[in-house]
Amino acid sequence: MTGRHLPVAEPPAVARAAARLVRADGRAFAAVLVLNALSAAAGLVGPWLVGRIVDDVQRGAAVGDVDRLALTILAFSVVQFLLARHARYLGHRFGERTLARVREQFVDRALALPASVVERAGSGDLTARGTTDVAMVGTTLRDAAPEVLIALVQALFILGAVFFLQPLLGCCGLLGLFGIRWALRWYLRRARAAYLAEGAANSAVTEVLAATVTGARTVEAFGLQERRVARTRDAIELSRRARTRTLDLRSVFFPVVEVSYLVPVVAVLVVGGVLRAHGVVGLGAVVSAALYLRQVSEPLDSIMMWVEQLQSSSASFARVEGLGSAVPGAAVAAASPVDDRIDVVGARYSYEGGAEVVRGVDLTVRPGERIALVGPSGAGKTTLSRLLAGIDAPHAGSVTVGGVPVAALDPEQLRRHVVLVTQEHHVFLGTVRDNLLIAAPAAQDAELLAALAAVGADWVGDLPDGLDTAVGDGGHRTDGAQAQQLALARVVLADPHTLVLDEATALLDPTTARHTERALASVLRGRTVIAVAHRLHTAHDADRVAVMEGGCLTELGTHDALVAAGGTYAALWSSWHGGDREEGAAPERRRQWKPTTEWGV
Repeated sequence: MTGRHLPVAEPPAVARAAARLVRADGRAFAAVLVLNALSAAAGLVGPWLVGRIVDDVQRGAAVGDVDRLALTILAFSVVQFLLARHARYLGHRFGERTLARVREQFVDRALALPASVVERAGSGDLTARGTTDVAMVGTTLRDAAPEVLIALVQALFILGAVFFLQPLLGCCGLLGLFGIRWALRWYLRRARAAYLAEGAANSAVTEVLAATVTGARTVEAFGLQERRVARTRDAIELSRRARTRTLDLRSVFFPVVEVSYLVPVVAVLVVGGVLRAHGVVGLGAVVSAALYLRQVSEPLDSIMMWVEQLQSSSASFARVEGLGSAVPGAAVAAASPVDDRIDVVGARYSYEGGAEVVRGVDLTVRPGERIALVGPSGAGKTTLSRLLAGIDAPHAGSVTVGGVPVAALDPEQLRRHVVLVTQEHHVFLGTVRDNLLIAAPAAQDAELLAALAAVGADWVGDLPDGLDTAVGDGGHRTDGAQAQQLALARVVLADPHTLVLDEATALLDPTTARHTERALASVLRGRTVIAVAHRLHTAHDADRVAVMEGGCLTELGTHDALVAAGGTYAALWSSWHGGDREEGAAPERRRQWKPTTEWGV
């Protein structure tokens, strides 16, 4: 199941994943099974001894004999309690360890997802899977799974005991199972789809709320409050309908099950009475069978009560496990670029439901070259930069690095080869050191400080605890410029051979931006740099300038050559620094203009 949301695993894949989790802690799982079996066996003694007491009383047995049997029942009840308690203890430990594995695997897979997959799915779906769905799986592993396992073993042992007493009475006990079987089949045929729909609806609500909160200032600035409220209400209404559907299923399922519990008890009493009248069975056997079947309702009720949890958890597990199919496979990860050359051949791309925004672009970027992408707004510059960085894959043509499609590289390889730096940035909760080690976990303090110095983040030295100063909520509140510098320092530590820069210093004030650009100039020396240039001084200092218009690459050459050609770039250049032009000014004066900054980002 794919689409705008992330994939959902099919039932066979979920079953295989569950089997892997069991094998990972097989000894604990086997111990839980053994203890549950022993507990169920101890629980069979009580009803059987009650039947013995009934028969002994009929025969006129001594009070002492009855008392001994009663004490034996008490002893086995205590043994059953202790075994069941220890089984639950081990089951919960097994569940917590397994949940830890699920969480760790989810985080690993989420970090390995291509950025394009996350963007298409939206943060809401990934957030819902990492919170609600993982929590649901954890509850099942900790509570539902052990309870169902115990109840299932107990039910099988009890039904076996009834057949051992009298096969015909055992057959009566199976009558109630037919009603439960019908209700269970009816419920299971509908439950998976219903719970998957409920999970998708919850993701939609989370997505709408997250988008509204993230863009709160934009919503307020453009007066979009009513529109966002309407979208939120629509999402909540869909969620309510999905939830009502699962409630409707339960309102049919549980009443049928409750009635089915009484059928075998009534049948045993009726048939047992007839059999006793004909001398086939004794009164004690009938009493024991009735007690067993009354007792079996408890584990069956436990199973039925947890069926809803298991169905909901199965849907959640399918959503959590589905993340694995969105992660690039090992075969793709094995491909390695032979060099750092980037080739764009006939690349075409369009966003979902829209016209092409990149149309037949051909471009070769040599290792160590610095190219500026310029053009009017909407020309396709940012989209081409995303193709170059492997965020998106072209719908036609190819974008390769060292002969390997950029978008086919797994995230770890991609980060070593090409990194896209945009105006968007994020400061993670933690210390300054934590924020930097994301890019280079093994980096030493000297390397971290050097990276900060490279981007002009001198303010870190003034913090009370230096690299150990907490940032974000509850710590040092970074402004836009400081957050941008932390992001750029992470780029320095990542050490890619190619940087694709989309106005990476746009949020810095002019003075800080110039300082950062000068600092990065030395760091970027010898690297391949592709910059989406809105400030044309970046284009002036580039090795080549690529001009985009209407999704096409219309001009390509050095700054001087393109200015001399008098085309689109020359017009952009003239317009950009027109403030230095005065009507009638001599060409010599215009040629004396020189950017105040060197090539940076």
